[in-house]
Amino acid sequence: MSEKKNRRSFGNVAFPSAAEDAHRAREVEETPQTRASAYRLAFTDEEFLLRNELRPIRLQLELLKPEMTMLEREIDATIVMFGSARLPDPDKAAEQIAQAQQLLSDNPDDPAMQRRLEIVEKRASLSTYYEEARRLAAIVGEHYSGTPGKPRVHVMTGGGPGIMEAANRGADDVGAESIGLNIVLPHEQHPNEWITPELSFRFHYFAIRKMHFLMRAKALVVFPGGYGTLDEFFETLTLLQTQKVKSLPILVFGKPFWEQVLNFDALVDYGMISAEDIHLFTYVDTAEQAWAIIRQHCEN
Repeated sequence: MSEKKNRRSFGNVAFPSAAEDAHRAREVEETPQTRASAYRLAFTDEEFLLRNELRPIRLQLELLKPEMTMLEREIDATIVMFGSARLPDPDKAAEQIAQAQQLLSDNPDDPAMQRRLEIVEKRASLSTYYEEARRLAAIVGEHYSGTPGKPRVHVMTGGGPGIMEAANRGADDVGAESIGLNIVLPHEQHPNEWITPELSFRFHYFAIRKMHFLMRAKALVVFPGGYGTLDEFFETLTLLQTQKVKSLPILVFGKPFWEQVLNFDALVDYGMISAEDIHLFTYVDTAEQAWAIIRQHCEN
């Protein structure tokens, strides 16, 4: 944003901008007083901004930065796609199986190598969902990418590898922009290469990141995943159940996987949820089936 535009946006041209003052502050003559941390402008003082007492300000900044960027780019709506960062595409899955088989062949009496092969083969059996995620994102991107008279609907993911990569990649396949909301983690947090660079965001706070997942969401699509996927899935179910968000479709791929991992019927039997709460989400099998539901909801 230019300095003129920055000033006009606040309707005041009498004062220098913060950027101008920050520049002037860097040019000050060095003395013991000017070198002291107390003398730094508060908004340029990283040590000050990172203090525990400033957490409310950092939360606000983390909410504002992506929000302002998406407003400036006139992003109206999102289709949010969740799923495992560890779920590879079919080619990589085949490579992982071959590697695990070789390790077992080299260590035939090692139970850890046998267990490793079993896990890799099970995970590989889910790799078809990588292609479903990629195809669904391509369908969404092709339908909504810059078409006059249609809303600007963007695919949004957590920005990492696996299913997230597949969705951003699918949008890129058809030349559509897509959004990635990455987060600082010890591992699996590097943004994938198919996110639109100007829409590749990075977060510190999970809570603010999850707010951005839902602020423009017109549908959520859930693929097999672990703790992160479960967290986002159940948070959205809770918000729908308690009517904290407007109704939107939650489409879940991989019914056999989820029915093995989660027993929703048991929650009903124990009275922990109501019978109708199971209908807060819908199982789907293919990208085309998911797209039909998304399109109907968006265009209504």
